[in-house]
Amino acid sequence: MLGNPNRARLVKIATFNVNGVNGRLPVLLRWLELAQPDIVCLQELKAPDERFPERAIRDLGYEAIWHGQKSWNGVAILSRVGEIHETRRALPGDLDDSHSRYIEAAVNGVLIAGLYLPNGNPRPGPKFDYKLRWFDRLHDHLSELVGLDAPVVIAGDFNVMPTDLDVYAPGRWRDDALFAPEVRAAYARLLEQGWTDALRALHPGEPIYSFWKYWRDSFQRDAGLRIDHILLNKPAAARLVAAEVDRRPRAWQKTSDHAPVWIELADRPKRTRRPKGDA
Repeated sequence: MLGNPNRARLVKIATFNVNGVNGRLPVLLRWLELAQPDIVCLQELKAPDERFPERAIRDLGYEAIWHGQKSWNGVAILSRVGEIHETRRALPGDLDDSHSRYIEAAVNGVLIAGLYLPNGNPRPGPKFDYKLRWFDRLHDHLSELVGLDAPVVIAGDFNVMPTDLDVYAPGRWRDDALFAPEVRAAYARLLEQGWTDALRALHPGEPIYSFWKYWRDSFQRDAGLRIDHILLNKPAAARLVAAEVDRRPRAWQKTSDHAPVWIELADRPKRTRRPKGDA
């Protein structure tokens, strides 16, 4: 039976902090085969450019671009739905910033940005100050993207729990750089620009986590944090049909402490029903 030609096609976009792309490569490849995302943003590659596992990823049908760094940081974008046209690597605003934390590209009619925001601990201190400066630079850059007519998707590990609903025990995290008032305020300022937090838009009142520490059976107890986010500008938000955390990889052996977050976008805006009686 032929499918409905008027039915919107979906593109699945995911973000996954792999916590070492080579050490966790079996996990990444297994998940790609299982979940079959169309576009993926990866964080914490922890590998220089020449050590990115391009061949293994291409063997699964994915094109890739990456911005690596030895031992730390590192971001990448994968696509199986068209060429990746890189538009930027590295966040503007600080020529001395050598961290590989931001990459941006146009893929299949969508502008995709993948990021790994600084952790910021210990707080207070230079690392926390760097985190706030990085947030300011991100705010300035995203202000130029939010109003684009095309769909824009910002995906990655933001290292921030936006609200009490995003952390299993808020009281224990008050002094942490991931939950500091200044950091939550910086995230809120992004939303005020006009970005939609995809997971919260579809799960407004649910505790939902994307990260669990390795110790004290955190995953088994569901003592988690939501620090991996996908933000959408208005054209992208108008196409949002699904947003979830794929918890399956977090239960595997030798896995990342993060789970992938994914969304599905329709290829055109969702229709809104007119109230009865309208012409």
